[in-house]
Amino acid sequence: MRMLVVYCHPCPESFTAAVRDRALAALAAAGHETRLIDLHGEGFNPVMDAQERRDYHSEGVNEAPVAAHLDALRWAEGLLFVYPTWWYGLPAMLKGWLDRVWVPHATFTMPSGGKPIGRVLTQIRFIGAVSTLGSPWWWWRLVMAEPGRRTLLRGLRPLVNPRCRTLWLALHQMDTAGDAERRAFLDKVESKLTALR
Repeated sequence: MRMLVVYCHPCPESFTAAVRDRALAALAAAGHETRLIDLHGEGFNPVMDAQERRDYHSEGVNEAPVAAHLDALRWAEGLLFVYPTWWYGLPAMLKGWLDRVWVPHATFTMPSGGKPIGRVLTQIRFIGAVSTLGSPWWWWRLVMAEPGRRTLLRGLRPLVNPRCRTLWLALHQMDTAGDAERRAFLDKVESKLTALR
């Protein structure tokens, strides 16, 4: 697949950066063509300004501020998000990327005449997310109901290929995870992505 990796972390020395590097290597080893969007690295502005909001529904006009990112989405057959979970959800930078880049007409059609939201990016047949979380798995799943996971894997799925596969990989209790646990998680990321076809 043509795999677009969307990476979000401000610190180049972070464990999330190690996850990104292992993921890119595993995808390449499996024969996938990859592109990387490093949101902090490129200085992506996550804030939608007033004019951008006014133009949000204007076909074509709404693409201009984020044209390069839309080109990358149109190129992709798979999406992999690599990011830390903060306050149970997506970091502001990644949420802002969704707000600004996933615009009507280019990435979905608006509901109309009783019809639901429509698919546009039907060439995308895989969406995965790899994240670290401070919370234990039971708190994240049973109490908080997995908000970040639901946003990416359930929220985007109706906009892409109807047979799109999803993958969620998470290292919980990151703040107390030791070297052995972190190495095991990196190995798991590599194993799952190397097996991806």
